[in-house]
Amino acid sequence: MNNIKKNFSIRDLENLSGIKAHTIRIWEKRYNLLSPERTTTNIRTYSLQSLQKLLNITLLYNNGHKISKIAELKEADIPLKVQEIATVQNSKSHVLNAFKMAMINFDQTRFAITYNGLLADHSFRDIFKDYFIPLLHELGLLWQTDTITPAHEHFITGLIKQKIQVNIEKLQINEPTKKDKTFVLYLPEGEIHEIGLLYLNYEISLQGYKSIYLGQSIPLDNLGELMGLVENIYFISYFTVAPAKDKIGKYIEGLSQAIVKDIDCQVWLLGRQTQYLDFDNLSPNIKIFDSIEQLAAQVQD
Repeated sequence: MNNIKKNFSIRDLENLSGIKAHTIRIWEKRYNLLSPERTTTNIRTYSLQSLQKLLNITLLYNNGHKISKIAELKEADIPLKVQEIATVQNSKSHVLNAFKMAMINFDQTRFAITYNGLLADHSFRDIFKDYFIPLLHELGLLWQTDTITPAHEHFITGLIKQKIQVNIEKLQINEPTKKDKTFVLYLPEGEIHEIGLLYLNYEISLQGYKSIYLGQSIPLDNLGELMGLVENIYFISYFTVAPAKDKIGKYIEGLSQAIVKDIDCQVWLLGRQTQYLDFDNLSPNIKIFDSIEQLAAQVQD
């Protein structure tokens, strides 16, 4: 693919590996571990191969190998040492590095192989909690520092959403076993970040509840249309970027008028934007959660 990122700055390497730029320069100068090219203005640039090598070196270093000993290894032996650690420990950092390299290369095959390797010893719930959540958190930081482009982020999040949807489909073949609650999951208008909400749909289905997944950018009046059609509704929404800080109060007012006035209705909210809510004046029917894990635990109760 012509749009694969092939050249990286030393700051890119720092952001992707977690090794400080100053330390990378020392390893480069003292041990000749990396061989950067230089631009016409004498700025270091690093190849995709250098990035992969640094990620491997970082894994060995973080697992107790001295940098001087790593430097003595033949080039071809470094990946073999990494594979030994990955095989014995199923190292989280090795898996996250594999996912990151799949993202950088727009390589869905590598993503699938890494994911399927995890399935041998982990449930999907554990994979999401232990690998996808840390990866998504790191992606946000990489995007903010311009280490990756929106295209990279959309590519990897699209693959993660596919895995969530496949696992939801497996569960929803069966009729719900619990009838005391019906969950309606939606994102407010202007909100398109749906991975967290999709995963909660999985957790709800896993617990045997019926869920109605409405998805992205849903107007409030659409929610009101469900009232009276379904009993004991629990609306769940995830506020990542919307509503905006200066509009969230008005949104909650509209939410209360549309659905919360019904005593049989509950609203569960989470996401970064909820920090701007006036907690003292919230309706008792509205509950705020700090994390996906906290809300998922509430579903189980």
